[in-house]
Amino acid sequence: MQTVWIARHGNRQDFVDPKWMETAERPFDPGLSPDGIQQAKELADRLAGENIAHIFSSPFLRTVQTSHYVAEVLDLPIRLESGVGEIFNTPFFSVTPEILPVEEIVRQFPRIDASYSSRVMARYPETKQQARERSGQAVRRLTEDFAENILIVTHGSPVVNMTRELVGDSAKVRSALCSLVKLSRQERGWLLELNGDTSHLSQTEQKIQFHQFQQIKYLFRKFLREKL
Repeated sequence: MQTVWIARHGNRQDFVDPKWMETAERPFDPGLSPDGIQQAKELADRLAGENIAHIFSSPFLRTVQTSHYVAEVLDLPIRLESGVGEIFNTPFFSVTPEILPVEEIVRQFPRIDASYSSRVMARYPETKQQARERSGQAVRRLTEDFAENILIVTHGSPVVNMTRELVGDSAKVRSALCSLVKLSRQERGWLLELNGDTSHLSQTEQKIQFHQFQQIKYLFRKFLREKL
């Protein structure tokens, strides 16, 4: 029986430092905050012994960093999968979000499998529905192409989208920071065994400052600066 684990990344640098985006070289690609790194390490400890055979990660820095700590514990490579990346809709992204070049991210994280090619490519811009279909297609492809247990490290919206793709749109999916979804393949479909589980974390999202509209505020300030 195949098991699919879907994890959201740990806490973000810009969530705990609201001014970080103002001077960042890549303002839409923050890394993990110090407490986010701790969350990623706790996620890794939680997944040890779960017989995971493959790790797939969104190519954004925060997801790759989260995957890195898990891969170190599980002694597995990381495959960058564009199809499980962040949702590319406006107003959150006014332009294609810049992330680290593949060569640089592979240099920083040697466990990345540079020979892997994404099953599905994210394209900017996309509507929420297109993002839903893209991440749904990606999780279907990954479960078809890889028969063993897999872990997908992604973002809040794709956690919801991929889970609903497998168990149905009526599922009320939770996707707190560094939470876990566990799905088990059954004869007639998929069973949702864990839904946004955070029991492995010493610090949960309720205790973390969360700037939900930080990107929108950054874009608004940038717009005003360019007009003045």
